[in-house]
Amino acid sequence: MAKTKTQFVCQNCGYTSAKWLGKCPECGTWDSLVEETIATEKNRSFLQTDTKVQPTTISKVAKAPVKRLPTGIGEFDRVLGGGIVPGSLILLGGEPGIGKSTIALDVGMKIAGGGSKVLYVSGEESEAQTAMRAERLGKASDNLLIMTATDLAAILVQAENVKPQLLVIDSIQTMYNAELETAAGSVGQVRECTAKLLRFAKETGISVIIIGHVTKEGNIAGPRLLEHMVDVVLQFEGERYYAFRVLRALKNRFGSTNESGIFSMEEDGLKEILNPSGLFLEEKDDIVSGSVITAAMEGNRPILAEIQGLVARTPYGMPRRTAVGIDFNRVNMLLAVMEKRLKLDFGALDAYVCAVGGMKLKEPAVDLAIIAALYSSLRDKPISRGVMVLGEVGLTGELRRVASAQRAIKEAEKLGFKKFIVPWGSCNSTRGLPAGVEQVKNGGRSPKFVV
Repeated sequence: MAKTKTQFVCQNCGYTSAKWLGKCPECGTWDSLVEETIATEKNRSFLQTDTKVQPTTISKVAKAPVKRLPTGIGEFDRVLGGGIVPGSLILLGGEPGIGKSTIALDVGMKIAGGGSKVLYVSGEESEAQTAMRAERLGKASDNLLIMTATDLAAILVQAENVKPQLLVIDSIQTMYNAELETAAGSVGQVRECTAKLLRFAKETGISVIIIGHVTKEGNIAGPRLLEHMVDVVLQFEGERYYAFRVLRALKNRFGSTNESGIFSMEEDGLKEILNPSGLFLEEKDDIVSGSVITAAMEGNRPILAEIQGLVARTPYGMPRRTAVGIDFNRVNMLLAVMEKRLKLDFGALDAYVCAVGGMKLKEPAVDLAIIAALYSSLRDKPISRGVMVLGEVGLTGELRRVASAQRAIKEAEKLGFKKFIVPWGSCNSTRGLPAGVEQVKNGGRSPKFVV
């Protein structure tokens, strides 16, 4: 009979301790250690195994081409690298209400409509509720089977009987393994349920998508070990108050992690955005000061975005600095560069910078656009229509070249932009650039040339 013992496990990071602690030494979370009962195996030699495993050479392994399973959603397939690899385990994470269940059910319906069998298991919704969501997304095929259950053993039995090409678990925090005497959603349950699903996927060749919630810090709930166990980690991001959603691959054993998918939340579910740059650009009848168009990279894809700046005299003794969608410290740094290098005084002026549409711009390539927006608002001189500004600004006031400038110019040209202000050297050659694009060398010490 196996011996049992208890240990205290942090529900945030998975740290284990022999005794209870008020604060987790690993992640610093208070009151997160919960007592769990674990079973240990009988003592035996590490040389004793239950199965016979023999090594082999790569040349002896069957080199049959792997046929990916297309999901029918182009943006989803782009992030995966061309489709779902048979026998892979995919973790889809995101904040509550962001659309994880919607896109997972939509993927299941699209695959089932293509003739493949799909088993969708929900531990949070009844079968009637799942059917209501499916009706909103469109007509479901009979190849899509839905099921409400939380016992993982019963789910795997049904999956072996049905033999689907895709198994969707919504969500992993609701699954329960009867072999552990802990509550569903605990670190031990999440880890063991994921391990069982991983073995099931590799042994049967059935692809598995598991949905995982994220914490308030943005990390997938449960131990970080969970991300190392799966083959693909997808992060679904976006502001619930805005329509767009971004799907990114944080880990992908079968493809690139530099791709991203853009979706829009509509009444009938998530829709692909074929022209994401147009989603973040506002059409204006009159040009106004403080508005600049720049480009941000979402994976390998350039997306045009609008940055707005506002400079106003402060009614208080201390000027305010506000940044929305842009790093606050970087805005303060660029204001200091403008004061030092351009001899401008912001000591009695409030400065506000915003990325329109709820975008979050983190790359330094938008520095020049931020300075241009602030300078345009300060002088109350609008930037001409059809101008895109892109470049990194150093503390000494120099402009640094941007590696993605050439792709951003091509994307902007499709939307009618004719003039591009980028640091000299960002485009190694004019080969591949749109017709009429011309590089203009500038000293790079002053942003006045943008107004």
